[in-house]
Order: sequence, then structure tokens, then C-alpha cells
Amino acid sequence: MTEGDNESPTSGSEPPARPRLQKALAAAGVASRRVCEDMIEDGRITINGVVATLGDKVDPAVDVLAVDGAVVSIDHTRRTVLLNKPVGVISTAEDTHGRPTVVELVGAGERLFPVGRLDADSEGLLLLTNDGGLTQRLTHPSYGVDKEYLVSVEGGSLSRGSLRTLREGVELDDGVTSPAKVSELQPGLLKFVIHEGRNRQIRRMCEAVGHRVTRLVRTRIGPLSDNTLKPGEWRDVDAAEVRGIETAIAAAQDQAGE
Repeated sequence: MTEGDNESPTSGSEPPARPRLQKALAAAGVASRRVCEDMIEDGRITINGVVATLGDKVDPAVDVLAVDGAVVSIDHTRRTVLLNKPVGVISTAEDTHGRPTVVELVGAGERLFPVGRLDADSEGLLLLTNDGGLTQRLTHPSYGVDKEYLVSVEGGSLSRGSLRTLREGVELDDGVTSPAKVSELQPGLLKFVIHEGRNRQIRRMCEAVGHRVTRLVRTRIGPLSDNTLKPGEWRDVDAAEVRGIETAIAAAQDQAGE
């Protein structure tokens, strides 16, 4: 039996053996086992927030591993999918009014929950997952990864003053919005990049400067986008994409001073 292989417990009362850290990282696709050992020695790996050392073992179902501050999923029971949500579908697991939900639409054969939400009359990319930690990190109120939207509004071109207000912050009934990246691609068609997740935020921002939203499509979540998914279609998010999301979360944490 080579180093890092799981060993059988010596008695039925002992917990199952845990894999060595470098083996768990390699199995998660971080790098080869040898490179992972170098990363551990360089102090780049943490287990539950504590810098790891060679020889450490991990419990994939409990321990939180991070590489350079970005969480790495080593629990293969965790699953995340990307859905192109159509208009009229509710971003919840259940709806008391009998409207279709994103969970019903995915129908992945297991219980997945939406990460955040898109309004019923909005469309575009939405993540669903059974990874509670990833959900918590993506929806943390103090920071968040950038999300990009294409937004059609009534009233034609926006004035320079309106665009400046959208970019610098809009006074809403729940406070001033954070600065946003807003550009006008053509008269009445805007591209928004925001990291907040307030209820109907972009719609309220546009209405505050006198332009009602007629269509809103989310096109990107952090580094994740996919223009091949048709409305109602979904696909699994692979391990490399999840690591990309976690890296974006870590960068947002650093920017927020966490």
C-alpha cells in the first residue's frame, strides 16, 4: 500500500480512514500529488483556516480546504449546475402558487437549491447547488463576485448624468447602491456589472433615473458564462469552473478587507 492510500479501520468503532491532504487535492484536480506537496510545504494550503503541513489528513465531508485563499471542494457528493433561467420561472425550490420553479426545471435527480435569485420576469444564468458552503460564500452580504447583465430600458439613450448616477450609486429605499460598472451598448441597451444582490436592484436603479426595464438577462456570474445554453437548458459546472468561482470569491474577500 503506497503512501496516501486509505487504510481499513482496525475496528468497527473507529471512523473511516481519511486521505492524506496531497492525495485529496490531487483527486480534486488541483495539481499532481508532487506539486500539491510543494504547495503544502510553501504554506499555500489551509485546512479550516489553519496552514496545513505534510502528513495532514482530511475529512472530505467536513474539512474546508483552500489554496491561496480559494476554497477547493474535495467532497465528490457536492454538485453545482448552471441554468439559463427563462422568464416566468421562480428562483425557489417550491412555490405556493404553483408556478414553475428552477428546481423543477433542472430535475437533476437530487436536491439542489438556487444560489441567490433572479426575479420571475428576469432571465439568464443561475447556479443551483447542494454545496451549502459555496452558497454562503457567494451570497455573503459584505462582498460578492461580479455579476453581469444585459438590460433593455424604455426611453432611448440615457443622459450622461443618468449614467454617472448609476455608476456612482443610486439612492433607493434600502440605501445607496454600491458603485456599478454601467455602459450603454446602444440606445436603450445597457451592460451592468454589480456585486450586490438586492431585490430587483437593477430595475429599481433604472427606474430611479427615469428608465423602466423591459428586459433583463444575467450573462455572467464571476468568471462563469455560457452563451450556448438556451432558455431552460442547464449543465453541470466542472471542478475547474468551481475553482474559478472560489478564486473570484477569495479576491472579493481580499478587496473587502476580510
